Amino acid sequence: PSPKSFQPNGASEEALRCEIKELKQKDLALEQEIAHLLSEGYSLEELDKHISLLHEYNEIKDAGQMLLGKLAVIRGVTTKQLYPEYDLELSD
Repeated sequence: PSPKSFQPNGASEEALRCEIKELKQKDLALEQEIAHLLSEGYSLEELDKHISLLHEYNEIKDAGQMLLGKLAVIRGVTTKQLYPEYDLELSD
């Protein structure tokens, strides 16, 4: 819930408690995953580099999707129809 939607009542407090519990569980799961990767020989620097590269990849992919969307609008087709033209898989 956003801060604007916060209402100081029992239901909102319970929702916040549930959200905190879920976030703590996610944090624990991520810590365990990091520990597992470290035990496999990865270094923190290497993991940071991979995360950075994934962010860069996602930004480039988002830009490509935006361009495909604009091209589809210009041509009056769906983005999906452009995929074969550029040898893209739908899972790309």
